[in-house]
Amino acid sequence: MTEIIPKLSVLLLILVRVSAFFVSVPFFSYRTIPPQLRIALACVLSWMMYYTMSAAAIPIDGNYILLVLKEAIIGLMIGLIAHIILSAVQIAGGFIDFEMGFAMANIIDPQTGAQTPLMGQFLNFLILFVLLSINGHHLILDGIFYSYQFMPIDQLFPKFGDENTVEFIMKVFASVFAIAFQMSAPIVATLFLVTLALGITAKTVPQLNIFVIGFPVKIAIGFLVLIVSLGVMIEVMEKLVELMILSMRDLMRLLGGA
Repeated sequence: MTEIIPKLSVLLLILVRVSAFFVSVPFFSYRTIPPQLRIALACVLSWMMYYTMSAAAIPIDGNYILLVLKEAIIGLMIGLIAHIILSAVQIAGGFIDFEMGFAMANIIDPQTGAQTPLMGQFLNFLILFVLLSINGHHLILDGIFYSYQFMPIDQLFPKFGDENTVEFIMKVFASVFAIAFQMSAPIVATLFLVTLALGITAKTVPQLNIFVIGFPVKIAIGFLVLIVSLGVMIEVMEKLVELMILSMRDLMRLLGGA
């Protein structure tokens, strides 16, 4: 009995990190996945990871509570950095909706429960299909599995407040907005020119009701440019998934002090 309890404590620490990871990481944290399935997947994955580790038994004492908190924070941070990067598609959708006139028609995302723009919802589903097609969900599971190589389970104080970690998170935020602008730039630039042309038309032909004509014209041209640039946008989404995996690895390396 005295040997089982320390071994069980290691399994519980693994379960805390994996469960916190599933709470915040994209795809596995969506509401459309039943909570019972997520709990079962976290338990099975933790049990499998336990038998692949050579960690020594950890006694349950005062430091064990700190280890539990550390594992929960690590799991949340790894999943959150992935969620922040994939949110670039929703930001790009917001830029597009603002130019197409859909900004006032936000909808509820059934996966996250938050309000999202129409084009952002479309791009979010599209990047989800891209993630599944390139086996990105397997890479996400690999990320939590190999996180113990950078942050051992018995390491008590990771470098949460290190200046390199803060600088890395700031660069990730900047990259997210830069990628979102690059994804939406063809449509936004085209619709800006359409708006400029409609403004010139309104000045030269005052008899035209430019507000009635402008909305369907901008919507039609926006969808046309979206169809033309969809292939390039999918390639950008593949690079975005790759950036997500690399950012998860770099964050684990920084937190582990490597």
